[in-house]
Formats: sequence, structure tokens, C-alpha cells
Amino acid sequence: MDQERPLLELRGATVRFGADVVLDEVDLTLRAGEVHSLMGENGAGKSTLIKAITGVIPMDAGQLRVEGRQVRFSTPAEAQRAGISTVYQEIDLLPNLSIAENIGLGRERRRAGMLDRRSMTQRAREVLADLGLDIDPGSILGSQPVSVQQLVAIARAISADVKILVLDEPTSSLDLDEVGELFRVIRELKSRGVAILFVSHFLDQVYEICDRITVLRDGIHVGEYRTDQLLRIELVQKMLGQEGATLRERDPAPVARPPADPVLSARGISVGRRVESADVELGSGEVLGIAGLRGSGRTVLARALTGVTRIDAGVIRIEQTEESLDSPRRAMSLGVVYASEDRRRDGIVAEMSVLDNITLGLQAERGSFRRIPPERRRELAASWVDALGIRPPDLDRPVGTLSGGNQQKVLLARLLALAPKILVLDEPTRGIDVGSKVEVQHLVRSMADNGVSVVFISAELEEVLNVGDRVAVVRDGRIVETVDARSTTIDGLLALVARPDEGDGGQVSHG
Repeated sequence: MDQERPLLELRGATVRFGADVVLDEVDLTLRAGEVHSLMGENGAGKSTLIKAITGVIPMDAGQLRVEGRQVRFSTPAEAQRAGISTVYQEIDLLPNLSIAENIGLGRERRRAGMLDRRSMTQRAREVLADLGLDIDPGSILGSQPVSVQQLVAIARAISADVKILVLDEPTSSLDLDEVGELFRVIRELKSRGVAILFVSHFLDQVYEICDRITVLRDGIHVGEYRTDQLLRIELVQKMLGQEGATLRERDPAPVARPPADPVLSARGISVGRRVESADVELGSGEVLGIAGLRGSGRTVLARALTGVTRIDAGVIRIEQTEESLDSPRRAMSLGVVYASEDRRRDGIVAEMSVLDNITLGLQAERGSFRRIPPERRRELAASWVDALGIRPPDLDRPVGTLSGGNQQKVLLARLLALAPKILVLDEPTRGIDVGSKVEVQHLVRSMADNGVSVVFISAELEEVLNVGDRVAVVRDGRIVETVDARSTTIDGLLALVARPDEGDGGQVSHG
């Protein structure tokens, strides 16, 4: 197989939205049997580029060739007929239908005018088996975990004789084992000569699975690079257009210890079988990282500590006083606030303005009969927009039109406006670009420096170690160990996260 053979060549792609140039003469080459990463900050033009090559939006200028033939797609269906399929981060299949029906959707087989369900099921079974997937094609898609749904979306794509597969943030909702299974499927497709465009914010995954990287910045093509010839720091520099930002150097001493007078102390916290006898202590101005695989119980624990989920057993003390956190409102009244991992569903209100989103919590705290004066609302919101560097600084702009990183800053502004003592952040940097991620990390450390106590949950172990003072490892619903972040390596933390249960009884060990 000639891995240098281009399957797709895009030259001089230009897309304008009104007076704004979103893509400015961008080039992209996808080769047979290669995984190609498209990298850039939010707003760099990645989504627009994907839409341009898959027929979702037209190009104002530029040429697109597929297998050497110049093409111009007016619809995604035309792109699919040419062998280009896309699997989006938000799975666009029908959860109420079976896996077989989803794989055959739009290409249903019929016999005597009726759906040939037996043939559809057999075809789906063959496609799944061809990818080494042992999944029941007759099962309802919505009953399967997100990882399986993602693989079904890929199976549907390849069932149409795909030549070029676009994967847009395919791992954002997967844990380590599920990512491994997805990568196995990607390597299988790669061996068949499929060209794969892989879009992800996870640098570790890009360097593990991708052969080449194309970098966009502000709609401009920065360059194409072989992954094995581009250092990570160089990639970040090219994405940001400046020297890669990192967290400031932290004093390695003294080693973080469990707080003598914790601002939050939770003992024996249990929520069904999802969290069992968990102990948590959080000091004033401390960042406690929480590390664990998806499904380990880390989110359930966060929700239990903030009144979102009621505990079945255990005691929670806030500043040495035992409290019943039976609702988020009660937790907020005690200075404990929570940011969900799903900011679109449980955090921001996309249709509302930046102004309304930032002041939403304050107004809820005051009640509907004590309205915040309009001038005061604007003054408060403007101060947080300036303090957190929210861009663009337009208070009346709908939050849903901002980049993911700026949406996250708006959510943090809302929480910080409540002057919390304890802030519980569940995956606050998921799905945002590298530059915004570093800004949020800086912000968390700055909050801690100003006395706010933070529980910081992240699937990225390097981030947990960089941001946290101590890190609690959650496995199978139990906190199995708590370690000092500054004296623990990524490999050491990974070993704790992934280690099989050794019957440690859920005891906390302070490292």
C-alpha cells in the first residue's frame, strides 16, 4: 500500500461568514492508510474545515480533490457517496432503534416492499465482526454505553465503503479502556488504507495514534508536520502563536499534608454501590485533585459533596460543623458550589446572554422578589468578564456563540460571583483548546491562592498533578489512596488509577 498516496487534497480553502474570513487559503492532504490530526485552539477553524470538505457549507474559494478527481460537494450526502463519512462528538444516531437499524439507516434493504430486517441484521453482524466488535446488532442503541454507540457510528460509516473517515472529538466521553478499543478499530481501518482525520484536544492521544498533524490558527494554515518529528511544546507554540504557556513553577516544598483543620471533612460517604465509605478532607486554599477512570465514582462523589446527590451514609462537616447537604441550595448557602462536567446541559444557558449567565446564581440566591438593579448586574458581569479575560467582552452576546473555553469561564464567573468557600469542579477543561485549558488551570491556582478550597476532577492525570496539591485516587467507588501531587509522577499515578483491586478496604493513605 502506498501510504503517501493522497486520497483527499484541499488547496486554498477559503470560507467567509459575512465580512469575517473563517478559513483563509487553507491546505489539507489526507493519505491512504494514515491517521491525520487537525489541531488548533477553539475558533481556529477546525469545525469549518470539516464542514467544507464534507459538503455542509460551501467554500468561497479553493479546490477539493478526492482520489485525484476535482469535486464540489453541495450536501453531506454527496460527500458520503464519494466515500467521505463523519462521526461527530455528539452521536447523531437514533437511540430508540436497534444497532442493526442504525447501521442500515437510509440504506434499508427491502423485500416485496417490506423492510428486510433479517438481511439488515445479518449485514450489521458482518460489519461489526469485520471490526472485531462483539456487539448484539438486535440490541437497542440507547441501551448501550457511549463507547459502544461511538463504535456503532464508525461501523455505520464503514458499511458505506468509506475511503475517508472524519472523527470529531471521538474520545471526549470515553475512559482509558474505551479509548484503547477505539484505537484498535482505528488501526484496523488504517491497515485497510482508509484515510482518517482525527480531531482531538488530547495531546497524548494525538501522539499515540496520529501519523501527521496539520495546525490551524485563526483560520490560517500554520503547517503540516510528521508527528514523530514535532515536539509537544513545539505543537503548542504553533497552535498559540507564542511560546507555549504552562503553569508557573511551584515551590516543591513543603510537601502537602492532610489539613489539620479542614474546611470540608467527609467521613464514610456512601451512595448506593457507586461510592462506598469515602473519606475526603479539604484544607483552606487547597486544591484536591480527584483521579479515576470514568465510572469509578468520582462524579458521584462530587455530587454527594455538593448536595446534588443525597448520601446513604456518612457525615459531612463544613468548618468543623456537621451539616446536612440535602440540596444544592443548602450547599450553596454554606458556600459550597458545584460545576458539572456537562456544562451545556447542567451549566450555561446557551440562549441567554453572558450578562444573564454570570448573574444567574446571584439572582437565584436573592430570590425572584429581590431583583438585582440592572446597573449593578452589568457592573458585576463586566468586572468578571475583565477579571477572567472572557472573549469577546460582549455582555449581551448569547453564551452559546462563544468558544468552549470562554463558555467555561462564564460558568466559573457565575460560581465565583457567589463568593464560595469550596468549589467542586468536574472536568472543567474538557473539550476546550490548549490555551484556554492553561488559563483555567491558572485561574484555579489563583483561586486557591486567594483562599478558595477546590476539588478538581480531571481525566488527564498530568493536569491533576499540575493543578492539585494532593490527589485522591478513586477506584470502584472507593478512595484507595491520597498522594502528594508534587512528589508523584504521572506513571505512578496511572499505576494507582489502573491497578486491580487488591482489597485495600478503601482506606486512605496520605503520601
